[in-house]
Formats: sequence, C-alpha cells, structure tokens
Amino acid sequence: MTRLTGRALRLTVLVGENDTWHHRPLSTEIVHRAHAAGLAGASVFRGVEGFGASSHIHTARILSLSEDLPVAVLIVDTEERVRAFLPQLDELVTEGLVLLDDCEVVRYAGRDGDGSGSGGGETRE
Repeated sequence: MTRLTGRALRLTVLVGENDTWHHRPLSTEIVHRAHAAGLAGASVFRGVEGFGASSHIHTARILSLSEDLPVAVLIVDTEERVRAFLPQLDELVTEGLVLLDDCEVVRYAGRDGDGSGSGGGETRE
C-alpha cells in the first residue's frame, strides 16, 4: 500500500454524470485508470446542483428533472504521480473542469489486510 503523508497534490475532475468513455461512465473510467496507475486513492462525489462552461443548470430538486448532475472525482497523491497521470485526463475529459490544488495529507490509513474492515488502520512504525 502506498504511504502518503505531508505535501501532496489534489486533483479534482468535474464532469457530468452522463459523460461516458466507450459506453462506460467517465467517472468510473477515471477511477479505474487512477487505480491502474497506482495512485494513492480516488473518490467520486455526486452533486445535487451545478453549472459549468455551458451555463446550463443541472439540479436534483424535486420540481426539476434529475439529469446529468455534476460529478466530482477527487484524487490525492504526490505531485509527481498526479502530474504523470494528467495526460490520461487529456484523452478522457473533453468537457468539464480539471483542477490541481496543493494540500497536506494528515492521515492516510486503510483497513487491515484481511479485508474485514474491523481494523484500525496500518501499524505505526
């Protein structure tokens, strides 16, 4: 497992939930490529309302149709590893927003290796 503490780079990709890559959700493709690239982690968050460069508001409000809501894919790793991943996004993201932010990782811990989820994270040295 990748150990990550201290200075890092946060990559945020904002796209629409209906965006696809070869008939697969774009956010799923980004997460799977990040995993294959060995990045420390990636998460996808679905928004409830938003607009982008097209200026069309997408919303999940009851009186409106829930269509193409905003999706944020967040990836955090070292600057070198995140920047090495950017060319893959050039290929994938044709509409949307890609952001980079400096950040500090305070804690990065996973479950115990048995996958039971009952562990308290990694053993400290």
